[in-house]
Amino acid sequence: MKDLLRQYYHLLRWQDIVDILIVAYLFYRILLLIRGTRAIQMAAGLAMLVMMYFVAANLQLLTLHWLLGTFLSSIFLVVIIVFQDDIRRALIQMGQTPFIKARTEYSQIIEEIVKAVATLSEKKIGALIVIERNTGLGEFIESGTPIEARVTRDLLISIFQKNSPLHDGAVIIREGRIAVAGAILPLSTNPKISRRLGTRHRAAIGISEVSDAVAIVVSEETGSISVALGGKINRDIQPSNLRQLLLNLLGFESGQNKWWRRKIFK
Repeated sequence: MKDLLRQYYHLLRWQDIVDILIVAYLFYRILLLIRGTRAIQMAAGLAMLVMMYFVAANLQLLTLHWLLGTFLSSIFLVVIIVFQDDIRRALIQMGQTPFIKARTEYSQIIEEIVKAVATLSEKKIGALIVIERNTGLGEFIESGTPIEARVTRDLLISIFQKNSPLHDGAVIIREGRIAVAGAILPLSTNPKISRRLGTRHRAAIGISEVSDAVAIVVSEETGSISVALGGKINRDIQPSNLRQLLLNLLGFESGQNKWWRRKIFK
């Protein structure tokens, strides 16, 4: 066994290592993109068909083998059709320039979010805003009402007005735009959470437990601002601190800011 491993080691080129790392990274990014979406269920279904194809071949089930073979022969086209939304989103993310265009755009978006949250906090209007990061939130986006609009202070405030039919759910921001409003999120069942926290706070913690999303909550009772991340929540955040925190969490951070973020969500 050791001789075999030694032989493989000598045959391994640096190009092979780079190749393996790139493929592993691509698979990792694909899993992040389809996690929490119907695409993961579709991928499981396609994998099941491939398994059935080989089983049919081994058991000589000729008709089933022929049908599955005909279907799988056009698998590339099927994948493009089935996963077209996820492929489009992946290509958009690949084409973004993180240090120039993306920074400028997200700085403007964050500014609009902070202004809206500050106003909602001052008027004690309850709100729940979720910002999608790497983990797909498609499953929860499907539960909301499509908005597909630019992120603005006025639009966010109008959505969470008490006379709005969408004020009870969550706003989900995807790719710098308001994807949906009135989305239903999973409530955290963590017994360590304070009983004083309401439904919005539990929903914010819940979505942060199943994804890497950032959830911002405005309390309807006190107007306090909270941010949930990784199953933890930090309360009583000032708008000025919220601005810096969101910049950090979206990737525009220095080493010092990373330390500051870890301190907040310890």
